[in-house]
Amino acid sequence: MKCFHIVVLPGDGIGADVVAEGVRVLRAVESKLTNLTFQLAEHPCGAGEYLKNGDPLPASTMQACRQSDAILLGAMGLPNVRWPGGTEMAPQLDLREEMELYAGVRPIRLYHPAHSPLKVSEGIDLVLYRENTEGLFASRKNTRPTGATEVIDSLRVSRRASERLFRAAFRHAQRRRKHVTLVDKANVLPSMAFFREIFNEIAAEFPGVCADHVYVDAAALYLVQHPQRFDVLVTENMFGDILSDLAAGIVGGMGMAPSGDIGDHNAVFQPSHGSAPDIAGKGIANPIATILSVAMMLEWLPSEEARRGAAMVYSAVERFCEDPDRATPDLGGSMTTQQTGEWIAADLMR
Repeated sequence: MKCFHIVVLPGDGIGADVVAEGVRVLRAVESKLTNLTFQLAEHPCGAGEYLKNGDPLPASTMQACRQSDAILLGAMGLPNVRWPGGTEMAPQLDLREEMELYAGVRPIRLYHPAHSPLKVSEGIDLVLYRENTEGLFASRKNTRPTGATEVIDSLRVSRRASERLFRAAFRHAQRRRKHVTLVDKANVLPSMAFFREIFNEIAAEFPGVCADHVYVDAAALYLVQHPQRFDVLVTENMFGDILSDLAAGIVGGMGMAPSGDIGDHNAVFQPSHGSAPDIAGKGIANPIATILSVAMMLEWLPSEEARRGAAMVYSAVERFCEDPDRATPDLGGSMTTQQTGEWIAADLMR
């Protein structure tokens, strides 16, 4: 019997709502499989924790995360809780940087044509790899001098971070349709020209994978006009942050967008959406992104049994989405957060 230790960070806003359904589905997988168990430990983290105890990421939570097999996270941050410099508290970014979770993996899949604002006749199925530890986000902890009349943020691209990201993206493409697209702005920014140079070097290590490049503005256009052209996209931190939301929009919104922040030894799995405090506790948040993030976690864990569980979750979500009326309000339905989780958990138990 294999037991995995999972840290659960519900966080802020709707984080607790959607994580509860992710845990429900995880427990259903556990009861279905005979050689797999999960020890779940919930820990405080987020803007709400800062308001209570003065630290959005307590040292005890960070230690538990480092010692876990994986981390399931809900949502972090509250719009009105900010650092003195004006930026929101984002302990999920601290986790990425402290634990070197360099690959932000954002699967984008259309489960039903009715979910998309596009007129699509064929499926959308791509994965965006976002560099998580540097890029323009490298400036996020800089202080802004009082009375400053100019503020400059720097975009950092290092060979080490870029190489490991690109190799991860190419390895993923080998398991898919064998096509990686670099998204950059190499025609304007020297850092992006360097990024592309490294990408081309790593591409040569994977001769069986087709590699090409698209400028970020063109990528935004193509994602709307013809998203089926993409398999695996790989890009810098800020570009990935923006494009992953755009891509989520073409498959139904943030409630359908799971993610994993993955390093060589640790990983965090979470829905791509924010904390949405205005709807917290109302039972209308879409938990599917969290449930799909649970499936990603099961895929990542070093266990064939866990990967069987992941396939079960994906299949149950597919069956749930076969009827477009079976949906939460963000997709035009009337099902609650809890009803959605209960349906998917019950389905995979059959």
